[in-house]
Amino acid sequence: MENKSEFVPSFRLLSNPDGTSKFEKGKIPTLKSMNTTTFWISTMTEEWEKNVHPAPRRQYVVTLKGKILFKVSDGSTFLIEPGIILVAGDTDGVGHSWEIMKGDQWERLYIPIAEGEDDFFIPDSE
Repeated sequence: MENKSEFVPSFRLLSNPDGTSKFEKGKIPTLKSMNTTTFWISTMTEEWEKNVHPAPRRQYVVTLKGKILFKVSDGSTFLIEPGIILVAGDTDGVGHSWEIMKGDQWERLYIPIAEGEDDFFIPDSE
C-alpha cells in the first residue's frame, strides 16, 4: 500500500493532436530532484491570461493562495488550491482558461520544466 505522504496531488494540462486541450488527475512524488533552473512568483493577472490560452512553456504552477477553476476545450473543469500542483503542458493549440473562485488574487510560483525533461507526473489511471 502506498504512503500518501510520498506524493502530492496534481493535475496535468495537455494538448490534443487536434489543437484542443484536456487534463489528467494524478500525483507527483515528493523528495524527487527535478530539473529546473529558475522560478518566479506572481500575484498579477496579465491581459493574455484572461482568455483561453496555451501554457507559455511546460511548467509547474504551485498555488500559494487562492482557489482557481481551470477549464479545458470540452468544458471539463478542475479546481486548484494550495496543496495541489498544476503541471501546465498544453503548450500547443487553444489551451485552457481559468477563473478565481475564492478571493480576488491568485498567488503562485511558476517553475519551468527543463526542455526534454520528465515532469514526474503519474496519472491516477496507472
